[in-house]
Amino acid sequence: MSETPDQPQGQPEDVPPTGQERRRGDRRNVVDRRTGLDRRRGPGRRRSEDRRSAEEGEMTEEQFEFLMAINEYKRVNRRPFPSWSEVLDVMKALGYRKIAEPQDIQ
Repeated sequence: MSETPDQPQGQPEDVPPTGQERRRGDRRNVVDRRTGLDRRRGPGRRRSEDRRSAEEGEMTEEQFEFLMAINEYKRVNRRPFPSWSEVLDVMKALGYRKIAEPQDIQ
């Protein structure tokens, strides 16, 4: 084993000297161990958290449409927490109307 001037005595050659970069490999090609999928989606826009939830079956299309309408209302009106009457207005704007008899809430 040969010693180099910038390496402390007794340290193996394959260990980088203190202060040097210790990363190995290219982090851009990392595969998520839990899912086996690439971490990066490649070029283009990333899906929003809401869109990803809807696409993965955690929301129905109707629920997603309602969520997006509420988010749009909050953005346009600069309201972080709309009142219940405002939520009802958003629902009516989506086309919901009371046509059936009231039922017990489950």
